[in-house]
Amino acid sequence: MLGSGASTVGRNSRGYDAAKKINGRKRHITVDTLGLPVMITVTPADIQDRDAARDVFWRLRLTQPQITQVWADRGYAGELVDWARDRLWLTLRIVSRPKGIKGFVVLPRRWKVERTIGWCMNARRNARDYERLRTQKHT
Repeated sequence: MLGSGASTVGRNSRGYDAAKKINGRKRHITVDTLGLPVMITVTPADIQDRDAARDVFWRLRLTQPQITQVWADRGYAGELVDWARDRLWLTLRIVSRPKGIKGFVVLPRRWKVERTIGWCMNARRNARDYERLRTQKHT
């Protein structure tokens, strides 16, 4: 999820995501099976999902050791699946879109994350970044 950065947000904590053509920050959100937030990590938008995920999964393992399986979108695929398994004993399952389908599709397990992001973005303050400092939020 991306947000645009206000002029008060320092350049060192925001970036440009060329794929989405957005200047700002990304929020990497981990939710439980009900869609309730477990952890939120904020990075500049130019950080790739796979790169940020190592930190997210490491922190998740430290703070929530009972979690052994994570579902994620294709942005987290590749070597990260093996890394999570070998280093953190975490099973990372990738949820992909059905082939040949265009437009919006409800994906198993992923819709809970998207719904939680929607809830967060309904709060006006979360629709745009105003804070200078990134904070780690653990619930």
